[in-house]
Amino acid sequence: MLSFIAAPLLALSLALPAVCTNSRVTRASSEPVAAAWYTGWHATEGFPLSDVSWEKYNTLIYSFAITTPSVYSLSLNGSDPTLLPQFVSEAHQHGVAAHVAIGGWAGGLWFSSNVATAENRTAFVKTVADFAERYDLDGINFDWEYPNDQGIGCNTISANDTTNFLYFLQELRENVGERLTLSAATAVTPFIDATGSPSTDVTGFAEVLDYIAVMNYDIWGPWSTAVGPNAPLNDTCASPGDQDGSAVSAVRDWSAAGMPINQIVLGVASYGHSFSVPPSDAFVSGSTTQLVAYPMFNASNQPLGDAWDDTGSVDACGVYEGPGGDWDFWGLVDGGFLTPEGNPAPGIYYRYDTCSQTPYVYNETSQVMVSFDNAQSFAVKGSYIKETGLRGFAMWEAGGDYKDILLDSIRYTAEFGL
Repeated sequence: MLSFIAAPLLALSLALPAVCTNSRVTRASSEPVAAAWYTGWHATEGFPLSDVSWEKYNTLIYSFAITTPSVYSLSLNGSDPTLLPQFVSEAHQHGVAAHVAIGGWAGGLWFSSNVATAENRTAFVKTVADFAERYDLDGINFDWEYPNDQGIGCNTISANDTTNFLYFLQELRENVGERLTLSAATAVTPFIDATGSPSTDVTGFAEVLDYIAVMNYDIWGPWSTAVGPNAPLNDTCASPGDQDGSAVSAVRDWSAAGMPINQIVLGVASYGHSFSVPPSDAFVSGSTTQLVAYPMFNASNQPLGDAWDDTGSVDACGVYEGPGGDWDFWGLVDGGFLTPEGNPAPGIYYRYDTCSQTPYVYNETSQVMVSFDNAQSFAVKGSYIKETGLRGFAMWEAGGDYKDILLDSIRYTAEFGL
């Protein structure tokens, strides 16, 4: 399957900037992480637990438990709470660590208030610890999007969010000891501090978290000014105006702030974003086949994504949101953009950007362009994980792949075995 990317990989020279290797190892374990998030709401929409390639992971993260206004409760509404015990059981039968993610884009509204005071933190620690014990979990993944930032738009928020989050994690670690793996899904920049800027010292988090999973996706999307890479490996080679974050800049910034390299897991995406791009903007001037980089798009005409895309609904803040335009990798196959082998389908235009190391496909008839990841871009990310010494990868989401094309690719080049 990987033969068509072997030559580009051998020739690849990213000229990546140096990163801080922080010799202080704050957590004892350095077992590689081969993980993915598993969404309970897709279990009955095409990806049941029986479809999980358990043998190719050592960690699966059930998503999501969500925060509530009460520090005494977590909710599994929307994530099929009846499925969680089966998820844990099957994970353990396959020798896979069963984690639960708390939060998510729409599920972290109450993180700030839940950790705002010493009293609340102590109560919330007990809630999380009891939840983990009740479901026989091996770990908790905190997906607070984002401390000291509005996120979806109606989160409770405080300038002290990052400090309070650390206090909470310190108390939780003291409560659970080493029996639980504690991780956090993070932005490509360190947590926002009280000044509104990325933290310059995250060593306290390194001492209590086993690792962070940097969500290196949704960097460019329908909210952007042009069509850009959803999950760029590198953007230091792009023009300054096109540098919105990447795996390279994330590792640089987190490690410089004190997160050891071996406690950074690279979050990778099994989906991409679609854009409405007329042919006059899609192609390089004078060409009818060569796609242009960073084309303009029609923001008033968001294309629908695949069958898992939200066609429009009221969000957690009570605001109506239109179609997301998301295309999972399997959706690109079903939708005629890719062949079952993961290659561009006949009649589909293709561009691979060697700076971001991400591909694009374009259907001139429907005028839909999609920025996504394929086997080649996942292979390059796997090589980057190995060469940089990162802890591993975590894919959002397990069900987005198609016949393990992406999963096999990143495992192969990260040398996690197959």
